[in-house]
Amino acid sequence: MTWTTILNGIVPVFLLIALGYGLKKSGFLPLNVWPPIEKFAVYVLYPGFLVPAIWHAQLSGFSTGPITIGVVGSVVIGAAFGFALKPFLKLSGPTFTSVFQGLIRFNSFVFVPVAASIFGPDANSLSAVAISALIPASNMISILVLARWGEPEGGTPDRTLLWFVKTLLTNPIFASCLIGLCLNFLQVPDITFAEKALSMLGEAAIPTGLILAGAGLSFGYVWRRPALVGLVSLFKILVMPVLAWSICYALGGDRMAQGIALACGAAPCAAAAYVQARHMGGDATLMAGIVALTTTLSAVTMPLLLWLFHLV
Repeated sequence: MTWTTILNGIVPVFLLIALGYGLKKSGFLPLNVWPPIEKFAVYVLYPGFLVPAIWHAQLSGFSTGPITIGVVGSVVIGAAFGFALKPFLKLSGPTFTSVFQGLIRFNSFVFVPVAASIFGPDANSLSAVAISALIPASNMISILVLARWGEPEGGTPDRTLLWFVKTLLTNPIFASCLIGLCLNFLQVPDITFAEKALSMLGEAAIPTGLILAGAGLSFGYVWRRPALVGLVSLFKILVMPVLAWSICYALGGDRMAQGIALACGAAPCAAAAYVQARHMGGDATLMAGIVALTTTLSAVTMPLLLWLFHLV
């Protein structure tokens, strides 16, 4: 596969991100319309992609084990690294939560279309497998860290086990993965009209999500704490993909599985991490800076890593 093929797979993704950034900065759409669009995409459009993709994924296929363990293993290692650093960083609780999320969160809006563009439509099932493993893992550990060290306005809520479960189950991405897994394990047969409706929603989810990712970028904080934002961002887009690839490779994942694991790890930090930081008392401005820098840098590092590891 040539550099032309790689660029044709990645450049359109980042052009849509740039479009979202331009639309937001230019004031073409009023600022108050972006949050409802984001809510519609996350609660309605994105489940249309996730549910059928996981529903029909071959979860027992040869490469599903290596890619699942690869991407989740990288999150576990990244989380352990974050906890190990905490005593030395001398950061406030809210700032630590955003550093932690910056190390392990990934933006599936960016990763999925890149994987499909480079590896073809067959990549959708493996991408869905990776997402169905990563979403619960990254969300659960992030929620726990925010619950422990976050300082939300209005005081800390009563963080009982019931609160934690409710927070997790009401996350639309997590719920979509759970529904898809249930349909898959129960071997529910095809429901043609439902799948067509979900497919139509899913086709709109990716471009809408990319535009929203661009609209949510904020570079202001990058210049105020460049060292901290830079180090976290470099770990996310350089170390995490190598970890995911290494584990998948060691477990015998095929070439496509290795490529998807690496692309998944190289995806920028999720814009949803900013929303979670804002609602649970993290350092939201720091989170916005990490999201912005990782999104910008991953446009270069993702294709470079795929080429260096001979996966395309």
